[in-house]
Amino acid sequence: MVAMKTEGIEGTERFVSPGKGRGLRATKHFKVGDLVFACPAYAYVLTVNERGGHCECCFTREEGLSKCGKCKQAYYCNVECQRGDWPMHKLECSAMCSYGENWCPSETVRLVARIIVKQKCQTERTPSERVLTLRELEAHLDKLDNEKNEMNDTDIAALHHFYSRHLDSPDNAALTELFAQVNCNGFTIEDEELSHLGSAVFPDVALMNHSCSPNVIVTYKGTVAEVRAVQDISPGEEIFNSYIDLLYPTEDRIERLRDSYFFNCDCKECTYKSKDKAKMEIRQKLSTPPEEEEIKQMVMYARNVIEEFRRAKHYKNILHCELLEICELSLEKMGSVFAETNVYMLHMMYQAMGVCLYMQDWDGAMKYGEKIIQPYSVHYPPYSLNVASMYLKLGRLYLGLEKRTRGVKALKKALAIMEVAHGKDHPYITEIKKEMEEQK
Repeated sequence: MVAMKTEGIEGTERFVSPGKGRGLRATKHFKVGDLVFACPAYAYVLTVNERGGHCECCFTREEGLSKCGKCKQAYYCNVECQRGDWPMHKLECSAMCSYGENWCPSETVRLVARIIVKQKCQTERTPSERVLTLRELEAHLDKLDNEKNEMNDTDIAALHHFYSRHLDSPDNAALTELFAQVNCNGFTIEDEELSHLGSAVFPDVALMNHSCSPNVIVTYKGTVAEVRAVQDISPGEEIFNSYIDLLYPTEDRIERLRDSYFFNCDCKECTYKSKDKAKMEIRQKLSTPPEEEEIKQMVMYARNVIEEFRRAKHYKNILHCELLEICELSLEKMGSVFAETNVYMLHMMYQAMGVCLYMQDWDGAMKYGEKIIQPYSVHYPPYSLNVASMYLKLGRLYLGLEKRTRGVKALKKALAIMEVAHGKDHPYITEIKKEMEEQK
């Protein structure tokens, strides 16, 4: 068998980026909105919560999908999709039947099982590996702390537990490396409102290094990742994606990147911290401005409450009204020092909005969304998916509440960003335009 010659990606080249290891750079000019490249997923998995709403094979979202006759849990567009997904679905189909309620591998475990199957039957380079192969992904094994090693061990045990019958898995050393590679290089696929749809590996996309002012953005069309320019890129320039949510101040971003990706960011945003002052805005009109120490204490409180809320969301028996109360109490406390445009306030407002949406408290959700949208537009870079999805949520809320003019205006703002980030022909854009048409 002749191994596929490395094709590369037209208009780009892999290179050694000073101080950053491997990277991707442009060999031609890309203007804002240009598709730099597309990369099909090497392996992917639909998240359990989206079953029934999306096809397991192609991630198409539609009504009336057909379910797998055996497990009754996986849904497909048609027979082609069902057949296409069978090599992966058979890993889980009978196990889900026999374990019933007790079938609960994490999404990472499900994804790794699929990667192992793919590696067994796919010996040559895939179209997902034009510039970087899966085996070349960084694992950073030497940098993992006890907590990360324990999580890896738990995942390996779950893989053996739930998949041993249908999976001939490699030894533990190879599994440890594979889980570390996936944890550091995996992607979450999200929809137009940034709801989680699934997890995947896209080796070529993982070659790009990070910047807090990225010149490209990654969006998804089904199970294909698309990379588009959000700044003009000249030949010779490195292509940078962002690995993290860019809302937060420099110190938080640096800590997050160090903890999850094991490097120190030296991008211009982290060097000059130009947005930090606005992100950390202190409440005006206080009779006595807060002391430095008081601000520091409140930042610590904010970071703790963000973590506390993140955990609380996963508690089995917590009520949504209790989650909303955590948000409201923390906003009240932080509001004694922070302005409403402060990113820690915005974080908790965003969480509160999510809880309101879940509880179908449309007015509550709208009130939070209205407070969030302007500061978001200031804090995030232009063409941010976070800003687009907030305009989209707000627009849809307005339309649902019969506020047509405001609704159409918000959807137009979302479209202006999405036409650059997703490309003008994306199904999401067609859908939003249809929603606007229906208002006429």
